[in-house]
Amino acid sequence: MTSDPRAVPPVQRTLPAMLQRQAGLFGSRPLLRIGGDEWTHRDAAQAAAVRAGALAAAGVVRGDRFAVMCGNRIEFLESFLGAGWLGASMVPVNTASMGPQIEYFLANSQAKLLVIEAGFLERLATADLARTALREVWVVGEAESSGWQAPQGVRVTPYPEGGEALAPAAVQPGDPLAILYTSGTTGPAKGVVCPHAQYFWWGVSSAEVLGVGVDDVLCTTLPLFHINALNTFAQAALTGAEVVFAPRFSASGFWPAMRASGATVVYLLGAMVPILLAQPEGPGERDHRVRIGLGPGVPSAAGAAFKARTGVQLLEGYGSTETNFAIATAPDSPRGGVMGWLRPGFQARVADEGDAALPPGEAGELLLRADEPHAFASGYFNMPEKTVEAWRNLWFHTGDRVVQDADGAFRFVDRIKDAIRRRGENISSFEVEQVLLSHPGVASCAVYPVQSELAEDEVMAALVARDGVPIDPAELVRFCESRLPYFAVPRYIDVLADLPRTENGKVQKFKLRERGVSPQTWDGRPARA
Repeated sequence: MTSDPRAVPPVQRTLPAMLQRQAGLFGSRPLLRIGGDEWTHRDAAQAAAVRAGALAAAGVVRGDRFAVMCGNRIEFLESFLGAGWLGASMVPVNTASMGPQIEYFLANSQAKLLVIEAGFLERLATADLARTALREVWVVGEAESSGWQAPQGVRVTPYPEGGEALAPAAVQPGDPLAILYTSGTTGPAKGVVCPHAQYFWWGVSSAEVLGVGVDDVLCTTLPLFHINALNTFAQAALTGAEVVFAPRFSASGFWPAMRASGATVVYLLGAMVPILLAQPEGPGERDHRVRIGLGPGVPSAAGAAFKARTGVQLLEGYGSTETNFAIATAPDSPRGGVMGWLRPGFQARVADEGDAALPPGEAGELLLRADEPHAFASGYFNMPEKTVEAWRNLWFHTGDRVVQDADGAFRFVDRIKDAIRRRGENISSFEVEQVLLSHPGVASCAVYPVQSELAEDEVMAALVARDGVPIDPAELVRFCESRLPYFAVPRYIDVLADLPRTENGKVQKFKLRERGVSPQTWDGRPARA
């Protein structure tokens, strides 16, 4: 049995084979801590077999889908592993979802079973479950009076403690393992069909980027219903490392949690780093074992400040639910401020609107594909037209505008749908945001287009101020005028208590665009006329 994940034969790039491999290689070594539960590497395969038995007893068969809506707890991972062992597909549901979204996920995926944490039961009161294929609900934890009554034909039971351990199904690397719904920030969420081999390659590539080894302790505060956190389990399973799942992100509790877990590798997203930097400096920021972190989307200045304060280098990278960890920096990368360089096993193209390759230095859409079979998602569930559109010409179209420099590094420019055109010029909202974030009074921000009186785009910025630092919009504009082209300086500024975000921390710009200019919005046009 090989200890090199890249040497695993293609037919063994499935979740059951991963679990059996790690049980043989790493056995009694610690694998998992989540809540008060702990597993060894050998325990994972047994947990999967038992959960598969419970699912089968509930009528779930190979090829079925079932949904899970709960926080970072052992039942989530049991369900995920059980799905893979049985040959079914798990549908993680964002814990911020309300009734209409839950109904949509269940109806679109045709899930027949819902595993739901007791505290979320009342959300089902506004979901029309008659429009879904749901037949059974497993309740995780103690259910208090929720005001929800199950409709006729839907059986509600406590989460089963166990079932008869089953032998693993003969799943193939291209069989679906999970359907992960995108955040839906620009329209109805799309269910990304993620095959077993894609999950395998997420673990391989991420572990290589971070240099994960058998003695590492991986710790994440990110939610398990997204691929970022779910991927940490694969990294540990493939390398023999240990993974710790914290319940949630807390700015004040982050470093105490890292110390308590013994973490050596951490996982952060762009918005989390400025939030941590806004905390008072203290010795706890250095009193830890963390050697490296993954920080996609972290502003370059914030990453440098984070390393100066904590000693932890954050690596940048690019991957989406539909693709894999295809682009990344490394600890010895020659420069920062970029997404990174192409990883082995993947191909990338910066393309024009006709998918033709553009030369270095010219901005276009990032297109990706993989060398290995099933290393990317296989499409959008029940959305064939969207699948064909996204995967046309045998490339996955990311919707991100990037530039590839002469040294091969990729730089992010903007989400194509977030592009702003003003005064005949294309404006990168990302670049405007970077300038705003460099202002000492701005904790977080979002830049987006709103329509002007002249039927063109105007630049609008929504800002959250740092604690105790008042923001003067006129002064902020003067700050921008020395750092941005005149056409990119925001005309409208809203100072908010917080920005609307998904559970995973992504700013929901569509909500800001829908809100638009309000009576409280500062308008710089009169002042700068």
